[in-house]
Amino acid sequence: MCTECWLAQTADFTGREELFTGEYAYFSSYSSTWLAHAQAYVADMVERLSLDTSSLVVEIASNDGYLLQYVKDYGIPCFGVEPTASTATAARLKGIKIIERFFGKDLSRELANEGHRADLITANNVLAHVPDINDFLSGFAILLKPNGVATFEFPHLLRMVAENQFDTIYHEHYSYFSFTTAKRIFSKNGLVVFDVQELPTHGGSLRVFTRRADTDKNGWISPSVAELLLREEHIGMQTPVFYADIQSRADRAKNDLMAFLLEAKKSGKKVAGYGAAAKGNTLLNFAGARPDLIEYVVDRNTAKRDKYMPGSRIPIVAEVRIREQRPDYVLILPWNIKEEVMAQLAYVREWGGKFVWAVPELVAY
Repeated sequence: MCTECWLAQTADFTGREELFTGEYAYFSSYSSTWLAHAQAYVADMVERLSLDTSSLVVEIASNDGYLLQYVKDYGIPCFGVEPTASTATAARLKGIKIIERFFGKDLSRELANEGHRADLITANNVLAHVPDINDFLSGFAILLKPNGVATFEFPHLLRMVAENQFDTIYHEHYSYFSFTTAKRIFSKNGLVVFDVQELPTHGGSLRVFTRRADTDKNGWISPSVAELLLREEHIGMQTPVFYADIQSRADRAKNDLMAFLLEAKKSGKKVAGYGAAAKGNTLLNFAGARPDLIEYVVDRNTAKRDKYMPGSRIPIVAEVRIREQRPDYVLILPWNIKEEVMAQLAYVREWGGKFVWAVPELVAY
């Protein structure tokens, strides 16, 4: 953590070309909760920005077209920028134009020179995935029209620390943002923050609204901007004390999970996992869980099935395995969508099964 700007980063990171490959397996459309969130966002932006068929919407890190499909439904011209071939292919099957490259200053200049300046650029849950944050963000001011708006959604570092969401720290995430630090970086790269919303997604996220600094003439700034900056200051996010006990709280969560798994095994109970999520890999490898304690992990994403959870080597299988084997407990690894998962697997209650999650603390429900 930089004690000058308070940007938190992972030190032992992996190159983006190794992470975001042609076989990238995260497809946003498998979550009904996230689809509903995207649809509501599009409806809100169409009304708020008066978008119509003469507008242009661009999504950076557009994944499988989960969001742009709703823009397309309004008849608004749009395209996505997405470097992973697997998700880009899925988006094209929905009739969405995709530029299959990493976004940055060079690409934004090419697009702007070709006449593709945008009224709205959206970038959801991608800031953490960017190794060169300045090159990435400087492209937005270039690609926006003079009065265009760029919105960014990202998990809020305040919530991650305060609520012990340590399992969201992994190699695919390079940086972790407070609002204060994010605003500073946006400003450095020619973007003025004029509004911020707090969202429940991904354990607590921010949606930040920005405009081009070079064309902004003392425009409207929401009171929410100053309010959140002040709250972060009062909480102490720009002091080391705020971050001091991350390790000890993560250790407690790990120890509680392992104690539960060992007791379940001793009692002859079966534990299945649900959701082959990156955060789940962090948790399972930190805890040291293996197939002797969690026999398998279920995932709806066919791209992940018949493979193994990295490190823990727990098999990833189809949901039918739960119906067949009737586990006593289902450990939900993507705890941020636990309500969606429990509704999907409500039949587990038929044989007295319970749902379990380990973050921010162990709960058996």
